[in-house]
Amino acid sequence: MILSGKDIHSRLGKEIKIEPFSESQLNPNSYNLRLHNELLVYNETELDMRKKNEATLISIPEDGLLLETHKLYLGRTIEYTETDGLVPMLEGRSSVGRLGLFVHVTAGFGDVGFCGFWT
Repeated sequence: MILSGKDIHSRLGKEIKIEPFSESQLNPNSYNLRLHNELLVYNETELDMRKKNEATLISIPEDGLLLETHKLYLGRTIEYTETDGLVPMLEGRSSVGRLGLFVHVTAGFGDVGFCGFWT
């Protein structure tokens, strides 16, 4: 079951924690999380799951960042979230998808009890 915005709001401080929380980000059946201004960029184009892949931390300037092709950017949310007894779900907005950007590749669901920032 997907919670309505009303349900999300009524469960804040109980089964749901969103910090910082803003009423303006609450929608009829979702809550808009925002991208933090820091991104990790891998130093190598070939990534190996068997080793630590070195990355560089960059900041998105106030006037924006031009993304380069064939480069993986790992971002996180500004908001810290927690759920108790609920499975959180992350989906991209259609406006972002129309720009050819992926909000997530394979990690759209959090575990029951997930606590942290979404990456």
